Amino acid sequence: MKSFKSLLITGGAGFIGSHLVRRMVNHYPDTQIVNLDALTYASNLKLLDDCEKKPNYQFVKEDINNFERLKELFVKYQFDAVVHLAAESHVDNSIKNPFLFAQTNIQGTLNLLEASRQYWGNNAQEQRFYHISTDEVFGSLGTEGFFNEKTPYDPRSPYSASKASSDHLVRAYFHTYGLPVVLSNCSNNYGPGQHSEKLIPLMIKNIVAEKPLPVYGRGDNIRDWLYVEDHVEAIDLILHEGKPGETFALGGNNEMKNIDLIHLLIERVDERLNRPKGTSLPLIKFIKDRLGHDFRYAIDASKVKNELGWKTTTSFDEGIVKTVAFYLKN
Repeated sequence: MKSFKSLLITGGAGFIGSHLVRRMVNHYPDTQIVNLDALTYASNLKLLDDCEKKPNYQFVKEDINNFERLKELFVKYQFDAVVHLAAESHVDNSIKNPFLFAQTNIQGTLNLLEASRQYWGNNAQEQRFYHISTDEVFGSLGTEGFFNEKTPYDPRSPYSASKASSDHLVRAYFHTYGLPVVLSNCSNNYGPGQHSEKLIPLMIKNIVAEKPLPVYGRGDNIRDWLYVEDHVEAIDLILHEGKPGETFALGGNNEMKNIDLIHLLIERVDERLNRPKGTSLPLIKFIKDRLGHDFRYAIDASKVKNELGWKTTTSFDEGIVKTVAFYLKN
């Protein structure tokens, strides 16, 4: 397994990023972990209070669109690995402001790629640039089939189009400059610390507050849910053992209709709050469907299982219990 002296994690104060930073700080005490985050509305440094005083942890408030500052940071911290998570990620926001998504997800990724290339040089060997992406770049599935590493790209929203563009840039830097990149495309993440704009925390918050539970269309859209701790375990493995140029599809093997998920959350939260069963069901409010709403996502994660030995270890029931408990406490 490879080892690194200095690891840059972008977006480390976000949902997935904070879980990854904590894992890396605790698992690799001899590796310098630098968390770079612009601290946008979706960031929360409080998620990393337990890492603040660790000797191998450093936080830097900066935007990935500040190219000159990125170059300075590479020189200062001598990064030999990058895990790039920083991104605008909420589809609804991308529909309202596509320019922001292009700036952060495309230009920001290009800035990181070029800063890495300039510092490491062409045909770098021992370093790694790991780009985290989404299954949404593949478009929408019907009732059958699965996304895998060979699925053609077919993005349907400004968000997924911006992530698809960044994926192409990362691969271009591998083929053109020999930058040692690895990529992964993950399904929907869930777990403690996710921003309240996302489906699961939004529903939990509104159930607690007895506010309407907005459901797009009839709630028939299907998502594959991956527990965040399982995801960061996969990221750790791919970073240290993935072959440059390779892509891995990561899924939770937990497909569920949105409406069924909401019913499950109502049941679990009402139970925790000692409410009679079904108390919050009348809060469900069907609203006009999202523009370009993909019907179904599902991942075939057999490649990462066969090549690197990764598989999920958190059942959906276990993950939901932990998630609900976090939001009721916080």
